[in-house]
Amino acid sequence: MSLTTGKLVEALPAQSVLARSRARAALIPDLLVEAQRVANNVFAGWHGRRRRGIGENFWQFRPYVQGENLAAIDWRRSARDDHVYVKDREWQASHTIWLWVDESASMLYQSSSAEVSKQSRALVLALAMAELLARSGERIGWLGVSKPIVHRHAAERLASDLIVAGAQDRWPDMKHIGDHAEVVLFSDFLESREDEEAHLAVFRDLSDKRVRGHLVQIIDPAEEVFSYAGRMEFRDPETGHRLNLGSAQTVKQDYEALFRGHTQLLADYCSRLGWSHTLHHTDHLASQALQSLHVAMSENPFDGGR
Repeated sequence: MSLTTGKLVEALPAQSVLARSRARAALIPDLLVEAQRVANNVFAGWHGRRRRGIGENFWQFRPYVQGENLAAIDWRRSARDDHVYVKDREWQASHTIWLWVDESASMLYQSSSAEVSKQSRALVLALAMAELLARSGERIGWLGVSKPIVHRHAAERLASDLIVAGAQDRWPDMKHIGDHAEVVLFSDFLESREDEEAHLAVFRDLSDKRVRGHLVQIIDPAEEVFSYAGRMEFRDPETGHRLNLGSAQTVKQDYEALFRGHTQLLADYCSRLGWSHTLHHTDHLASQALQSLHVAMSENPFDGGR
């Protein structure tokens, strides 16, 4: 029996690579518009609830030293407790927030339960976060694509650079990320055990440099709940490997346990490093993930988890 459980948004034979690249380039302007809409909704929600603006959460503060210019005191931050604080200008000048979206073949997946592919949702979330960060004057870069910039329209510039650069289907080199930076990675994190171990080692090295990371794990609902039965063929979109099952329902329990275990492994590893882990399903609102990510990035600066 042949049953279609989902689709790859673009076909992936070798001759279609150019077509896929052109389709992606044509799609990014629409994704940017959607990202700005999501960012506006989230920003309006913060303002309506009188929550601190996103810019106030990314400053590094230090105690005021007697003799310093009183104009340097941040009275808003100082009002929260019994100490007087100033903004650390040296930290501000060096602090960079790096974004990156995994655009490998598995991210193109979209089941009938979701209105968008994982790739589209990841790009929207990353560009929406760039929009919010740009509004507060943050220094933003896109790994493997754009050098860090401080600009009110940074999201638009990043989108333009993404069109020129093409799909980022390989993990970037993160060795050049400077101390005390932040990195936000959007991916399904579905990869081989060898690749996973290599990436976890990179995360550990970044943590040793006091880089603060945020993993946004994006999954399709059909990947988390195994709802298949009967004779089925499954194909790995990245390797092309096929798995044929005579009674697919017999692996449901083991599959779902493995999937939950993989997600928990990422969450636990992030916790040990002092990083954050956000799980997002593509059948949920993008604004929910953006709000969760904002909360994670707004917590106290890196405290050196292990």
